This record gives sequence, C-alpha cells and structure tokens, in this order.
Amino acid sequence: MIGRLRGTLAEKQPPHLILDVNGLGYELEVPMTTLYRLPSVGEPITLHTHLVVREDAQLLYGFIGKRDRDFFRELIRLNGVGPKLALALMSSLEVDELVRAVSAQDTSALTKVPGVGKKTAERLLVELKDRFKAWEVVPSMFALVPNQPDMPASQVASAESDAVSALISLGYKPQEASKAVSAIKDKNLSSEDMIRRALKGMI
Repeated sequence: MIGRLRGTLAEKQPPHLILDVNGLGYELEVPMTTLYRLPSVGEPITLHTHLVVREDAQLLYGFIGKRDRDFFRELIRLNGVGPKLALALMSSLEVDELVRAVSAQDTSALTKVPGVGKKTAERLLVELKDRFKAWEVVPSMFALVPNQPDMPASQVASAESDAVSALISLGYKPQEASKAVSAIKDKNLSSEDMIRRALKGMI
C-alpha cells in the first residue's frame, strides 16, 4: 500500500495531477478540496494517498491531509459508494460540511451532488451517522482569494475549459458544467478557483 508521497508537483489537470518523486511520475486523482490547496507547479508537496487495485487498473488517490484521506476511506466502506462517488461528495462539500450534514441528517446537502438521489442520500446519512460520531468540525483552512492581475484572454479560455472538464469528470452533465462556469462573473481566476465557485453555485 502506498500511504504517502512527497515530491514535486509536475502537472495539474483537474481532477488529476502528476507528482514527480525522484524522477518517477505518479498520477493521482484528487478531490477538488485538495486541488484548491495545492501549491504551484514545480513546488514540493506531500500527499496522503490511498491505492485501489482493480482487475483492469491500479488507481492512486491523493489528499492534502490525513484527515481527508481517512474520511475518503470511511466513505468507500459504505455499501454502494465507490471512489468516484466518494470524490464527488468530497469535491462538492468540505469534510466539515459533510459532517454537519450527517449530524443534521440533511438530505438536501447531498442530493445536489451528481449521482446522489434522495433515497441514496437518506441511506448514506443513516449509515454515516454512527461512523461520524467521533468526527469533530475543525476551523476552515480556506481563505478568500486575493485580487489578481488580469489574465490574457487565451489563459482565461484555458482555465474555463479546464474547469468545465473537471466538473464533467465529477459527474455533472456538460451543459450543467458549461452553464455553471459561464455564470462566474469574475473571469480573472485560475481553473481551481473557477471550479470552486462553480461547485458552490451548484450546491
């Protein structure tokens, strides 16, 4: 089992990234909540990882914190929840938002996540209630995005395209993804920030 990797962030293509560890490139899939906290390409980073071995593939998932990885592991232990749905849940809602939703048995918070209907949400909340009794809400690590200098039009278009692709990979329909990104008034954002704002707008 690969539990942790430390290396240089070589590529970011939401929701995937490549981590260069001593010349070996590891491809990882990460939730958007991890993507928002990544440094710039070329910077060092340590990620906590979870390896899934299937007959047709070996998939590596990365998380900025051990708490996030433990949360992911709790989710995939549930009946009917695979890595894809777990990542969609963790991308659409912060860990603490999910903990609060489970505590309040709030189905509406989950049904807006692609792939989660009302019955699935109700089942997940029931199954998670006992598991999450030990989880505590911690202060958010996110800060407001400072104003950035205007980006060239080509860079803006690329960021929008990356954001739309990332949302589609999470399970949103192409038209939903395009509409959510187009609705963002501030176009002077990185693809990560566009994804974050688009997801918040959907939720």
